[in-house]
Amino acid sequence: MKKLEKLSYDQLLEEFKALLKQNSLKFTSQREVILKTLYENQDHFTPENLYLLIKESYPDLNIGITTVYRTLNLLEENNFASSISFGVLGKKFELNNKSHHDHLICQNCGKIVEFHNEKIEQLQQEIANIHNFKLNDHLMQLYGICKKCQKNMES
Repeated sequence: MKKLEKLSYDQLLEEFKALLKQNSLKFTSQREVILKTLYENQDHFTPENLYLLIKESYPDLNIGITTVYRTLNLLEENNFASSISFGVLGKKFELNNKSHHDHLICQNCGKIVEFHNEKIEQLQQEIANIHNFKLNDHLMQLYGICKKCQKNMES
């Protein structure tokens, strides 16, 4: 599979169609709308939030929440999407079409802030080298309380 961050929507759609065919699944307008909505929105979505956005944006589309869950899982299993787990509160998904980034996650409200820091990237590579480890990829998630929640806790 190609790197998704370099793909236009039309190229991504062709990769998605090939993925569906490879898994003996039909290409449907519902699945396309899920992919398109993820592509057009840089947010991190719970399946429920994504479903509600699709229902609002495409009121005439007959889509069920199960289709959203299954499509997100298919996308994640095949590296088209990634997720951040919130334990019993579920997962938030994003399409893997952005350049590499890490996450700050508020444990109170679930806000996610994306960031990239070259010093952190270099340090991770140095650590891998010290341990004779070939680093292929990584996922960094830092958990804490965002400024807004801190302020609300003080009042």
